[in-house]
Amino acid sequence: MAELKAKLDDLFNEPGCDKNQAKGEKARKKGCSKPLTPGAAAGGCAFDGAKIVLQPVTDVAHLIHAPLACEGNSWDNRHAASSGPDLWRRSFTTDLTELDIVMGQGEKKLFRAIREIAEKYAPPAIFVYSTCVTALIGDDIDAVCRRAAEKFGLPVIPVNAPGFVGSKNLGNKLAGEAMLDHVIGTREPDDISPLDINILGEYNLSGEFWSVKPLIEKLGMRIRCVFPGDARYHDIATAHRANATMMVCSTALINLARKMEERYGIPYFEGSFYGVSDTSEALRQLATMLVSRGAPRDLLARTEALIAGEEALANQRLAAFRPRLAGKRVLLNTGGVKSWSVVNALQYAGMEIVATSVKKSTDEDKERIKAIFKGENHSFEAMAPKEIYAMLKENRADIMLSGGRTQFIALKAKMPWLDINQERHNPYAGYDGIVELVRQIDLAIHNPVFAAVREPAPFDADGNLVVCSDDDGGAVDAEITAPVHAFRKFETSVVDETGDC
Repeated sequence: MAELKAKLDDLFNEPGCDKNQAKGEKARKKGCSKPLTPGAAAGGCAFDGAKIVLQPVTDVAHLIHAPLACEGNSWDNRHAASSGPDLWRRSFTTDLTELDIVMGQGEKKLFRAIREIAEKYAPPAIFVYSTCVTALIGDDIDAVCRRAAEKFGLPVIPVNAPGFVGSKNLGNKLAGEAMLDHVIGTREPDDISPLDINILGEYNLSGEFWSVKPLIEKLGMRIRCVFPGDARYHDIATAHRANATMMVCSTALINLARKMEERYGIPYFEGSFYGVSDTSEALRQLATMLVSRGAPRDLLARTEALIAGEEALANQRLAAFRPRLAGKRVLLNTGGVKSWSVVNALQYAGMEIVATSVKKSTDEDKERIKAIFKGENHSFEAMAPKEIYAMLKENRADIMLSGGRTQFIALKAKMPWLDINQERHNPYAGYDGIVELVRQIDLAIHNPVFAAVREPAPFDADGNLVVCSDDDGGAVDAEITAPVHAFRKFETSVVDETGDC
């Protein structure tokens, strides 16, 4: 635990995080924990954050040292896609019981679990996660992992991020520290190139990075490592030989990018692949950074030529949607990099952003939002569900983009909703991704079901039907005094020749 405390102190003083550096010494020692509101959900813990970052590493076995419930369901719970191995989707846990805990059998059970995985699956590595229970009872997973690595001849990586140490975001950073301490730099590649790059914080949700990867490869750049989406263990181990790093989500892995620059001299920048302009700018930044590191100068011209062609094609495909979506108002209830990158993408398609959440955004994210909106206040730190409901119910927005947890607010208000978070089923990155995002928004806004459910009910306040049909199926104004439940077996009533129902 002393080593973990030192690691936490180091993260709380992260110089790459302006928010931490702006705090006083006393406030900084408290770290990134957020005071909880009584009666409100606390959000993910540090263990959850570490698992989110590391589980998309596809060929690794992820072993949770804990009682069964800490593992939960791993199979496709974040829709991070793999182009090959599926070992990462399987659940491995030591399944500690009360007897194991009381009798001190945790470390022995962990060693046996590592042996079983090594013999049955022969993975290139095993990641072992500590949790609240095993950290509190003092199980030394570092020692067990070292002994198992010697015994079975494969890397066994301890991930010390028990839930009680802090928030999900802190767990993200602890996962990055585990990679720095035990994986990155442990293998030397035999194919080093001046055009090698790393992409950090890209999760390949619904396979969306596969829309971006061909663009990078067309320019002759080689992706040394994408972490964590669709990553392989040995790619992460050689990530220290790249010449540039693009960081997609600084909130999660700013410490990893900064320390790789410090240790290995790899410069980094923060970018986004959401939207036409952001994708183009990311490609330009990568090319510029590589040229400054010795890549051929014609890379800049080739990048501009590729961008021009891709932007023209994207504009041509988006043109069909602009007349249907021009002026449509979007409520964006998300956070982090999406709080500004998706704004750019939607404005490019002619839509108006009425508000965007900055709950999980960094100070840099918030400054970008101010620049996009030219100083107008369209951001909010936290909006109560009743306020979101009122905004939608009063037609101050035409659609809400958010995660699955708030979808029911939109559905209760009888307004369109689209999933923009990690559970989504459609890829939205790159030039193809923005076209798909706009297409999905168009489908949601113009779905006839929402107009139908917003129509007045066909009965009055007393529960009496007020509309029936004639023999030809036409609507006829007529009042029916029988209560609604009397007609539940019939879709319509029939009007006779006298006009009476």
